[in-house]
Amino acid sequence: MPWLELSLTLPADRQPDCEDALEALGALSVTLQDADAETPDERAIFEPGVDQTPLWNRVVLTALFEDDADRSQLAAALREALPELQPSQLDFREVADQDWERAWMDQFKPMRFGRRLWIVPWNDEAFDEPDAVVVRLDPGLAFGTGTHPTTALCLEWLDGLDLDGVGVTDYGCGSGVLAIAALKLGAAHALGVDNDPQALTATRDNAERNGVGGRLDVHLPEDAPDAPADVFVANILAGPLGELAERFAALVKPGAPFALSGILDGQQHELLERYAPWFENLRTQQREDWIRIDGRRRA
Repeated sequence: MPWLELSLTLPADRQPDCEDALEALGALSVTLQDADAETPDERAIFEPGVDQTPLWNRVVLTALFEDDADRSQLAAALREALPELQPSQLDFREVADQDWERAWMDQFKPMRFGRRLWIVPWNDEAFDEPDAVVVRLDPGLAFGTGTHPTTALCLEWLDGLDLDGVGVTDYGCGSGVLAIAALKLGAAHALGVDNDPQALTATRDNAERNGVGGRLDVHLPEDAPDAPADVFVANILAGPLGELAERFAALVKPGAPFALSGILDGQQHELLERYAPWFENLRTQQREDWIRIDGRRRA
């Protein structure tokens, strides 16, 4: 069965309205990419949380419809929802079923983080890397050809830890990739916390797909247990990281490793001061414009 694909480029602040309109028109899926990436291969796919917009200035928004969708009606409805849209901005093309599946496989490749951790598209049956620790995710939701630097920094950090038998908290779990990676790397149990119920559902689904659902609990922040973690990672944004510093200190065991990400270069200095009363051996690691802070809870 063929599909109808619609793509358009628009300012990031118009993405929520456009996405709402597309879903109301019957879009089967909507993906977002960085329109200003230098090459298509650098366009990481991103799924923003509720009431959030992408971190990019402009996005390429691609929607998939059944093949019998009326192009003129779609275009008219979009222009009604977004009056500034010009017909030339709408790019329609037919995608054969086989071509669509092959396109996913061609565009989204397995990615290595650290020494042994790999993130692999769930439908890539050909992947075979000796001694690899593999997390399989839906590439349409979780990552592009280069995972967002904030997530990559955390994955590399987890790969460098000895996680055998420990309990890990992933605060701001999103798709659950960090919690699932920790479990695959040897953690006994993981806790995923997110303020978006949809993220908790995605985390559960991805955990089941990776065979670790029985070792992962997910909660909204107000429902999460207060037990301190052996390892703690929070990949959110600098503002909430600053506000939650004292709360996070209570959720990390004395001497335990922790990492913070979602920090733009220039924001790390204030956060280093904010966390210093409770954490030591603080250091930073940079990837593109993003920073990870890691260290240990003071004993």
